Amino acid sequence: MKNIILILMVSFLGFAAQAQEKKNKNAKYVSEVNGNCEQCQKRIQKAAYSVTGVKSAVWDIETHQLSLILNEEKTSALEVKKAVAKVGHDTDEVKATNEDYQGLHACCLYERK
Repeated sequence: MKNIILILMVSFLGFAAQAQEKKNKNAKYVSEVNGNCEQCQKRIQKAAYSVTGVKSAVWDIETHQLSLILNEEKTSALEVKKAVAKVGHDTDEVKATNEDYQGLHACCLYERK
């Protein structure tokens, strides 16, 4: 009886381990980030690259879109958005604190929603 229970438990654990979702090593995300100029672009991209697992970060000045490629085993898009907000730029999910926003250069102060 003990052997049957042990076999059932091992089988269950094996199936449970296989059912776990695999993380994508080259996940692509696009999100909106507020900013105005090339100085903003450098700051946003630098903040994104500061997060371990970010492979590519490109912010378009005209569209305000941040295109990311990241390793989901090491980070998430939300963690990148938090890092970007910490340097003063609002994202579609995470807003910068007033203190961080006010720390931006005068030309970088965008209209907040």
